[in-house]
Amino acid sequence: MRRFTLIALPYLWLLALFLVPFLIVVKISLSDVALSRPPYTPQLDLTAGWEGLKAFFSALDFENFTFLTTDELYWKAYLSSLEIAAVSTVLTLLVGYPIAYGMARAAPEWRPTLLMLIILPFWTSFLIRVYSWMGILSTEGVLNQLLLFLGLIREPLQIMNTPTAVYIGIVYTYLPFMILPIYSALEKMDESLLEAAEDLGCSRMDAFWLVTWPLSRNGIIAGCFLVFIPTIGEFVIPSLLGGSGTLMIGKVLFEEFFSNRDWPVASAVAVILLLILIIPIVLFQRNEQKAREAEG
Repeated sequence: MRRFTLIALPYLWLLALFLVPFLIVVKISLSDVALSRPPYTPQLDLTAGWEGLKAFFSALDFENFTFLTTDELYWKAYLSSLEIAAVSTVLTLLVGYPIAYGMARAAPEWRPTLLMLIILPFWTSFLIRVYSWMGILSTEGVLNQLLLFLGLIREPLQIMNTPTAVYIGIVYTYLPFMILPIYSALEKMDESLLEAAEDLGCSRMDAFWLVTWPLSRNGIIAGCFLVFIPTIGEFVIPSLLGGSGTLMIGKVLFEEFFSNRDWPVASAVAVILLLILIIPIVLFQRNEQKAREAEG
């Protein structure tokens, strides 16, 4: 009974906060837009009995999903989101791995301080941090003023409202999600393995690629998933830093819900986005399971 209770509690939590809302979104995606409250039909009326229930299900259709295949805006938004998420993940890995490696090789008494510095940005509002980048990257911002002062440029650079600004914002925001799992993997590594590799004739670079990199692979995979999955549906960063020229599915969702008031189409977009995210989520869970089995 204790085991059943322990298992039932998290599943009830998922049922209440994930499955039920998801089913509601699926139902809305099969509805039709209408000038009503809520702005879609049909509405489920349990007082109508069995006939009302049959009429409700017969009114549901897949027209919204068909519409998504006919309008290029949506599939372009999906492809653009996947591209931006993939590039951002690679950039975050390139920046985050050296930082995690340096933290793992630092003196033990310095590691807690370095770890706190990585977590420190989470103590500030995410929205405030993104707004601060607007002040840094704008035409009159700190970055352009510094480059002009150093004489590296003659006129301000246009960084805001470009893909470059979006990548900077995403890499900065999700960098801790890449650093922490890699650091966790590198910290557990036995340094005697590197000494043994060097004693057998490997250079430091060869020892890194033959020993350090493979042993940190689980952390790399976990970090890449932790960055890639939320970046696909990112809305705030492309809206504030990318402007109207940046096309991502999160922005399309927001516009369909709040600007166009087309809840059925927006729900269909959200359902497809979730189905796309299921693949990396399942792969992430399998990687975590394999890592736990290897440690056990």
